[in-house]
Amino acid sequence: MSKRTAAAQQLVEPGKRYGLKEAVSLLKKAPAPKFDESVEIAIDLDVDPKQTDATVRGTVVLPHGTGKSVKVLVFAKGEMERAAKEAGADHVGAEELIEKIQGGWLDFDVVVSTPDLMKEVGKLGKFLGPRGLMPSPKAGTVTMDVARAVKEVKGGKVEFKMDKQGDIHLGIGKRSFPEEALEENAHALLTALWKAKPASVKGRYVRSVALSSTMGPGIRLDPAEGKPEE
Repeated sequence: MSKRTAAAQQLVEPGKRYGLKEAVSLLKKAPAPKFDESVEIAIDLDVDPKQTDATVRGTVVLPHGTGKSVKVLVFAKGEMERAAKEAGADHVGAEELIEKIQGGWLDFDVVVSTPDLMKEVGKLGKFLGPRGLMPSPKAGTVTMDVARAVKEVKGGKVEFKMDKQGDIHLGIGKRSFPEEALEENAHALLTALWKAKPASVKGRYVRSVALSSTMGPGIRLDPAEGKPEE
């Protein structure tokens, strides 16, 4: 264990659950590596991922973005194609982009599509599906208002979804962010998570929540962080 790692771990009391503000403060106090670490929240849900009516999925706008440059691809034609380009989409088109992706090209982070092109975009399931890039009405990425979708994604809108183990991992910024920005991004995510609680889930919903940077230790949060008042 490096001296930096050991020093970081000494800041965190084993087994303690911290409030969000204190957790972010600890994360920022830990010795930093020579690069700007990503900051992530890991959530373990008390939900059976095999139950289709218990799937946890949603979107949230992080007030301060993720700190990463997001490349947006839009499947659109005609007027919608022009609108997407004006909104700042990185790649816009239809058949030619589908062929390019089928050839192995995947230089983008988010995919948006107009509803009329989803039949063709559906052919890309084996390329986009495993990477979580398939457009979805629930995520707001299948829409006629492609300009709005592009602006929201560029402005910090991200999608969260429970994996096969019942966990959610999502980046909420960079270590270089001010403490207030990391707090607000984390709070936005956790609030959205509670709002996405399936009606079929009774009793405990969140088992554990941990905040961490790329090279830092996990800092456990109160599982009820972000839960609305009863």
